[in-house]
Amino acid sequence: MIARWQVRQSANMFLITAFTVGLFGSLHCVGMCGPIALALPFQGLSRGLIVQKMLQYHLGRSLTYAGLGLLAGLGGEFIRYAGMQRWFALLAGISLIVIAIFSLPVESRINRLPGMRQVLAKVRQMLSRIMGSGKDIHTFRLGLLNGLLPCGLVYLALVGAVSMGQIWQSGAYMFLFGLGTVPLLLVATVGGGMAGIQLRRKFRKLYPVLLIALAILFIGRALDFELPREMTFWEAMQEMPMCH
Repeated sequence: MIARWQVRQSANMFLITAFTVGLFGSLHCVGMCGPIALALPFQGLSRGLIVQKMLQYHLGRSLTYAGLGLLAGLGGEFIRYAGMQRWFALLAGISLIVIAIFSLPVESRINRLPGMRQVLAKVRQMLSRIMGSGKDIHTFRLGLLNGLLPCGLVYLALVGAVSMGQIWQSGAYMFLFGLGTVPLLLVATVGGGMAGIQLRRKFRKLYPVLLIALAILFIGRALDFELPREMTFWEAMQEMPMCH
């Protein structure tokens, strides 16, 4: 009972972490994804209608992230059944610290993977087609496609999704991550302007801190995986017959 409660609490903490990563990481989103939102032909529309269309856009983006999370969850399920979840969390934590210290260009290396350029070219072509459709632009579909664009922050979140260990939790992790990016993007877009370059510079300074904070969570979770065994042991000890 206690072991199950601890696992559930750990999962809940990581789901909250997903939203937090999205919220603080949205500084990056403002610089990268924000210009797409600002380029939408919303001139002459009421603020309420703009908010409605932008919420559709962000819902589509978050659903794409959730789909990517479900795929990542397949890997997480394999790791869990293989009994390697603790070691994956530990390796992920150490890797994030190395990336933070040496500023490794993980995003650019992932984008060079075989077939990645062809997929991204197709996605960008479809985005251009939707952007050119005038005022009746389908923002939900635009958000779905935008979620497939290369993003180091998304790749970082996917590592967290894999560590969840269950498919549905991985999907929920990425969906909450997507929702976390919404507030700042929505305010910036409806406000009508973004300091993209300045915000990206600030995020570059905070990015290593975010990586190390996540690394500590991963390593802490890896160490926690030993606790259920100990708690089960103590429960068994309490049920042993005692002589009086």
